[in-house]
Amino acid sequence: MNTSGPARRGLRLVPFRGLRYVPERVGSLAAVTSPPYDVVVRPDGLHHLESADPHNIVRLILPQADTAAARNKQAAETLHHWLAEGILAPDPTPALYVYEQRNAEILQRGIVGALALSSPAEGVVLPHEDVMAHVVEDRADLMRSTAAHLEPLLLTYRGGDASGAAGVVERTVDRPPLLATTTEDGFRHRLWAVTDPADRAEIETDLARHQALIADGHHRWATYLRLQREHTAPGPWDFGLVLLVDTARYPLRVRAIHRLLHRLPVADALAALTGLFRVRDVEGPLPHALDVLAGAAAEGNAFLLAGDGGFHLVDRPDSALLRRTVPADRPAAWRSLDATVLHAVLLDHVWRIPDAPEHIGYIHDTAAAVEQAERRDGTAVLMHPVHEDVVRDLARQGVTMPRKSTSFGPKPASGLVLRSLALDD
Repeated sequence: MNTSGPARRGLRLVPFRGLRYVPERVGSLAAVTSPPYDVVVRPDGLHHLESADPHNIVRLILPQADTAAARNKQAAETLHHWLAEGILAPDPTPALYVYEQRNAEILQRGIVGALALSSPAEGVVLPHEDVMAHVVEDRADLMRSTAAHLEPLLLTYRGGDASGAAGVVERTVDRPPLLATTTEDGFRHRLWAVTDPADRAEIETDLARHQALIADGHHRWATYLRLQREHTAPGPWDFGLVLLVDTARYPLRVRAIHRLLHRLPVADALAALTGLFRVRDVEGPLPHALDVLAGAAAEGNAFLLAGDGGFHLVDRPDSALLRRTVPADRPAAWRSLDATVLHAVLLDHVWRIPDAPEHIGYIHDTAAAVEQAERRDGTAVLMHPVHEDVVRDLARQGVTMPRKSTSFGPKPASGLVLRSLALDD
């Protein structure tokens, strides 16, 4: 990897030798892919992926063993064996990759590459959520052990111009792809290599004018920065695997991430809200209850509680309660976020639930959150998504949202292209 060149204020995306599955050595490309590690709903989703193909990428991104050290050792050994056996193989030359996801409703295209890392103070890559230290530690241990970036982060930027990077993307998709597969969620995935020096220069010049918002992968970005600090000499740890999407051309969906309160039954959660929030029972099924939540969220803070077989709309928080509990030293847009009110008011003050994995789970899938709450006699707190413009505006002000506030998508499938840091050394 060429790490030389003048300092830039914008994005710098460089080619790398992608590690990809050899199609003849696996059952199918679809069977070895996975959602990002934090989207897999354990344990059912994990077992489903593991049984889809013995070489599913989940065995690297979520290895299973009794201890953290054993899990990371297992992932490193698995990666080594798959490379030795020809299950995974590096592409012959460094490349940027155009990646397309499509279903009946959505078309998303972007560029996969190794992005030069930058601190939040530089304002090139904008985080918008806080991270959890134990998750960063977990991902850092895995990256150290494997010396690999196993799945790309999802970053967005606002381009809009039909030339530059966008022009290269649109020209590239007219060629036959390196791979094409359709995953069980109905998305068709295609990947192309961009190796022409003129195309790469056009992308580089265009991206140098832009900053990016982290849409998905805050913990992995924090991990990249942490591991970069551990390596003082310039090298491959100065770059991180990302997918960059121009959302002026390909808008992302923004969904909420729901909370699962493992040790709080719904009856206790509702009882604690008396006199502090308005609480109303809502008829099912789940899609109808979510429509009611959307209507209430348009007027102010609102949440939907589930886990006892029913649905309960929680809205109209007491104004005095908000003044007492929501920090006043942040912008108004931050103070009015549902995630802010949930954490500062409900979790910290009303329910007094520690923000620790044994107490709170973060689940992307709405139905899964409800089902797990019912099975565990806990409470699912269902959220309404925030708009991308709000996220971007807060990020530009240097204000981070509460962790796991948003879920941008569609997310890149894990397993289509990996980055070995040994190949870039």
